[in-house]
Amino acid sequence: MLMLLKVSHLELPLEDPVLKFLVVLIIILSAPLLLNKIKVPHLLGLIIAGAVIGPNGFNVLTRDSSIVVTGTTGLLYIMFLAGLEIDLAEFKKNKWKSLGFGGYTFVIPFVIGISAAHFILHYNWLTSFLFASIFSSHTLISYPIVSKLGVVKNRAVNVTVGGTVITDILALLVLAIVVGMTTGEVNAAFWTQLSVGIVLFAAVVLFGFPIIARWFFKKVDDKISQYIFVLVMIYLAALLAEVAGVEAIIGAFLAGLALNKLIPHTSSLMNRVEFVGNAIFIPFFLISVGMLIDFTVFFKDLETIKVAFLMITISIGGKYLASIATQKSFSYTKPEGGIIFGLSSASAAATLATVIVGYNIILGETDSGEPIRLLDESVLNGSILLILISCTISSFVTQKNGEKIVKAENENTIADTNPETENILLALNHPNTVEPMTNLALLFKSKNSANNLFALNIINEEKNDSSKKHAEKILHEAVNIGASADVLITPLTRFDADLIEGVSNEIKVNNITDLIIGIDHEKGFSASFVYNLYSGYLKNTEADVLVYQAVQPIATIQKYFVIIPKNASQETRFFHSLLKVWNIARNTGSKIEFYGDDTSIAMIQRIRKKSNIDAAFIIFNNWNELPKVFEKMKDDDALILFMSTRSMASYLPQMRNIPNLLNQYVRGKNFLLIFPGNRNETEYKRDTRNISNTSDFIEIGQMVRKLFK
Repeated sequence: MLMLLKVSHLELPLEDPVLKFLVVLIIILSAPLLLNKIKVPHLLGLIIAGAVIGPNGFNVLTRDSSIVVTGTTGLLYIMFLAGLEIDLAEFKKNKWKSLGFGGYTFVIPFVIGISAAHFILHYNWLTSFLFASIFSSHTLISYPIVSKLGVVKNRAVNVTVGGTVITDILALLVLAIVVGMTTGEVNAAFWTQLSVGIVLFAAVVLFGFPIIARWFFKKVDDKISQYIFVLVMIYLAALLAEVAGVEAIIGAFLAGLALNKLIPHTSSLMNRVEFVGNAIFIPFFLISVGMLIDFTVFFKDLETIKVAFLMITISIGGKYLASIATQKSFSYTKPEGGIIFGLSSASAAATLATVIVGYNIILGETDSGEPIRLLDESVLNGSILLILISCTISSFVTQKNGEKIVKAENENTIADTNPETENILLALNHPNTVEPMTNLALLFKSKNSANNLFALNIINEEKNDSSKKHAEKILHEAVNIGASADVLITPLTRFDADLIEGVSNEIKVNNITDLIIGIDHEKGFSASFVYNLYSGYLKNTEADVLVYQAVQPIATIQKYFVIIPKNASQETRFFHSLLKVWNIARNTGSKIEFYGDDTSIAMIQRIRKKSNIDAAFIIFNNWNELPKVFEKMKDDDALILFMSTRSMASYLPQMRNIPNLLNQYVRGKNFLLIFPGNRNETEYKRDTRNISNTSDFIEIGQMVRKLFK
């Protein structure tokens, strides 16, 4: 009754927290539903909605502390996701291109802005420099669009994200220098404090955060605690950035880079991070940006219109020229140049910070007592219009060119509609191996096998209720882990007196291509397990067999030692298995150290040119020296060993002793043994065709034929 009474006496702006949150949620819900039908990016709808309900619109909501705090989290989230989702191997490869784009997108608008401010608006040089810095920075406000389209790993997006950090740091550095000069604080101590602070801050985040995070993820299994830990890292990095003298968004981006390798892109934690950000925090930020917009500033005076028009022209024109220069310099396609322009054309966070700081610096008073500000009110109003126009252009341009890039990528790969391309079966028995095995499957599966995962438990006695409950429990856990990563895992329960026979029958029934078997690290390779492996599982020729031991979470692995026997590449299923290694590297960012003979290493190096990963290559021919390789492994390293059976070309007598060597040298580490299957030639052609369909292995079939011609 009291609630109804409150609702019946509504006053604007709304003060009731329930009503305020309800209004925001309705906007977040309705914007995509309404705007997607007319091809308008929904994030633009959120900005416009914020302007309509904000204090400068119908005054439904005030831009109070709750909106600001949640919106600030959304801005930090955008930068964090940019660092988290970036392909580190490509980022390192393109670091000079990122630097080049950062130089273009900073210098071109900066020079145009200084000239316009001094010669058109007649500002003094100090004000002109600050005015020009407004246009040099940009906010990745349309980054959620490229994330949704699935092109975050595109080279142009990679370069733009890297360049964003560079240009924002330079723009905010100009702000710090100008503010220091107006207060007389720019001296040797100022430069020393700023440079030392930035270096220490970057070192703590980039080198200290991964150590802390790796320890935390090893010790804490609770999923909620892991997510809260990620939020703590974001805000802590943002705070350290402000202490060092740079903007919080730089800290959030570096936090994303620091945690990049520890949160696999296909993991349930990544799914949670993206889900909460895209559902709550980022929409709140966009709405809070909209609340700043005042449509009436167009009608205040001619000076405001003049300044606003000039600001919009300089900002959009300068960013466009910078994107064209980047496209031409690095031979990018037109859609890639367009997406660079789309991502970099939006002005929001850094722009607003610069304008507000300049507006609040009072240099003196006029004869009439009016304050003389470093940046006057016309610039403040013009910046609000710049935010609206630039965000609108950024949204449409990013959406349009992102869709073109997706279309081009699809045309460059042959579509395979065969649902049996990759079927993965988890043979689950021990509860403590369920999560590691499921996470491994989620990590190395191909994109076209999202719903082709099966979890199996064999029940020996049909009337045994405890066995049924045990099966239900572990299968339910596997299904839940898959669901948390938006992947369907089909549970299978089979009643069979013989464990091996039961698994073999399911392989045939479901056309399984990959069988994963887990080892309890506390037991290691027992005699019974070795017998079941060689006398049972490996007798099937239908599927690859992968034997996995997990001592620590797979996300905490720093480097993989991948050992390949001679002639392994001649096996019919070798490239199907190699794709698993590639997916692990791409999804975790971990370094891969390949050991193999000259031919294998040369072939893998050629594949790497098609799809860059962080890899090193070592010629290794003598399997009698395997213990020396194992001894090189550190605590957070893992082993991937390609194996084979007697009937295969890559078989070596030393492979018989592998279980003993693993028990002796690798007992306390993660390892994965890969036994490629031995299907017939027809299926081999199908497999190589499927592998070549992935973006990671384009033309691999032709490459292999040339190598072994």
